Amino acid sequence: MSPQVVKSRHVPMRTCIGCGQKQEKKALLRFVLDPEESLELDLSQKKSGRGAYLCKQLSCANQAVRGKKLHRAFRKNLNLAVYEQLLGYFKSDE
Repeated sequence: MSPQVVKSRHVPMRTCIGCGQKQEKKALLRFVLDPEESLELDLSQKKSGRGAYLCKQLSCANQAVRGKKLHRAFRKNLNLAVYEQLLGYFKSDE
């Protein structure tokens, strides 16, 4: 008899657009753009559309804003209001 091999479950990993670190999907915040190009926090992580992931730290949000990394993540030019919305989510948690 051969010993039983226990398979471990696959843990989805995502990259923070602010700091660039890979973490478990459930440890990051997911943001999506709605059709009116307004930023939404996707707590269920199941909304349709392209998502961008960020750590739960204000420093990562600041890096994303400074580097205009949402432009790249959503593959479109965004106005300044979207970045202000992003910082608003993090400042309301303080």
